Amino acid sequence: MWRYLVGGVGALALVGGGVLILGGRTPAGTVLAQAPKVVPATPEPLPERAPEATVKTREEKRFGRYDKDRDGRITRDEYLASRRKAYAKLDSDGDGRLSFEEWSAKTAAKFTGADRDRSGTMDAAEFATTAVKRKPARAKCPPGAPRQEPPEES
Repeated sequence: MWRYLVGGVGALALVGGGVLILGGRTPAGTVLAQAPKVVPATPEPLPERAPEATVKTREEKRFGRYDKDRDGRITRDEYLASRRKAYAKLDSDGDGRLSFEEWSAKTAAKFTGADRDRSGTMDAAEFATTAVKRKPARAKCPPGAPRQEPPEES
């Protein structure tokens, strides 16, 4: 066994030595192409002060999403517009009434998709597929600081 190991190490050493000795030479008569000279571009002068961005708070952004006519006030219609859109999506037959079947259609479809064996019931593995997939929390720490993972949901 030792003979094979010593023989393998010796062969690798010979191959490595050959690569080191012959690897740095170019064959006679070979002309190497010269790389074109690159002239560095002159950088533009930096401004004395960096431009200041306007800081909008989360609440100002939310206010801006609701204030559709940008008059600085939110009317009742503007406030309820998102609810009307959500209601219209649920009212699939467009009759202005929301039946239980229309209201629960998304949940019923989710159940049907999770019930893989079509038994009408979900086991623990099938139920696990219905968990809401949340986006990871954005870290609010300086760059380079260790990131803290959000707590796991149960």
